[in-house]
Amino acid sequence: MNRAAFTLHDVTAFPVVRMRNGDACAPGYAPAWCREMDALLGRNTPFVLIYEGRRNDEPHDDRVARGLWLKRNKDALAERCRALIIVEPDRDRRAALDAAFPSLVRAFGTPQAACATDEEAVALARQALCATG
Repeated sequence: MNRAAFTLHDVTAFPVVRMRNGDACAPGYAPAWCREMDALLGRNTPFVLIYEGRRNDEPHDDRVARGLWLKRNKDALAERCRALIIVEPDRDRRAALDAAFPSLVRAFGTPQAACATDEEAVALARQALCATG
């Protein structure tokens, strides 16, 4: 995998992929995010995405572009991405995420979870990858 092609996602521990600076994406990042996600799907290898909980609102144009990509690629993403895991230390925010996940899973087809720590997220990622072979 050409690691240099990934500026938003850290793929050094692939198949565990991390979003770099998850809460600090500069406006206009969505095209790069889409290209990198296309590259991940193009590997045809199962992987898990780990994101840090967001602290700021995502720019509208980026949210729309990512949402459209997710809808277009729902089946391929569900086939390859074994889980999307958010590291969210705040208990109330984790509870809000947990409440939203069923709708997001129906919309995008990928299992989602929130963990309090990075260590929990990595353990859950490994479990998701092992459960599917």
